[in-house]
Amino acid sequence: MSRALNLTMGQDDVIARCAKEKVGISAIERIPSGGTRLVCMSANDAERLRSKLKSHIIKGDVVRERHRPTRPLW
Repeated sequence: MSRALNLTMGQDDVIARCAKEKVGISAIERIPSGGTRLVCMSANDAERLRSKLKSHIIKGDVVRERHRPTRPLW
């Protein structure tokens, strides 16, 4: 099972919910079309959040922001 979730919630809301549910965050990033991509520390944590946040899960593929430059910096 994947540790990643794409949610329709803002980053602050996702962080607060993870703290409430005692779920460790491995990575978190904003989705350009709206929402947040969350990677949990464990698959069990991700599965627990999936069951609690069913209505906030984005179905289908999402486009993520580019993190690295397209060409070398030197």
